[in-house]
Amino acid sequence: MGHDLQIKHIGLKETYVVRHSVLREGKPISSCAFEGDDFDSTIHIGAFCHNDLIAVTTFMKNGHQIHLFKNAYQLRGMAVIQNYQGKGVGKILLNFGEKSLVEKQVSILWMNAREKAVPFYKKLGFEVIGNVFDIPEIGNHYVMFKNLKQVK
Repeated sequence: MGHDLQIKHIGLKETYVVRHSVLREGKPISSCAFEGDDFDSTIHIGAFCHNDLIAVTTFMKNGHQIHLFKNAYQLRGMAVIQNYQGKGVGKILLNFGEKSLVEKQVSILWMNAREKAVPFYKKLGFEVIGNVFDIPEIGNHYVMFKNLKQVK
């Protein structure tokens, strides 16, 4: 990808285009809106290649109902346009976001990871906690987390 890639903070509405095509294909655009998207503490980050938005992710200040993560943010809506998948864009996006969270002194980053994404997140230092669960119309997920106090 090289120097053609730019990572920066973006607005909420910008996330919808990529979220829709990758995560909610065939569903209404309204399905791309997540609770908490518009909170002041929420961070939206995009990856641009030649000024085209090719990947997005969102970080929300959020605990977990079962796993009592303290001072935690949740990763939501991580999506990379199909032509750019497998090229390291997701890793770069996530690293940028983690650094932003470390600057805010956040301790834990967690997510509900799709089953097929678990190996990707494990390579980046996330651990699975608990059992598989189903999100209706989307599929099997695992809760994964990372201790950001170890991130340099």
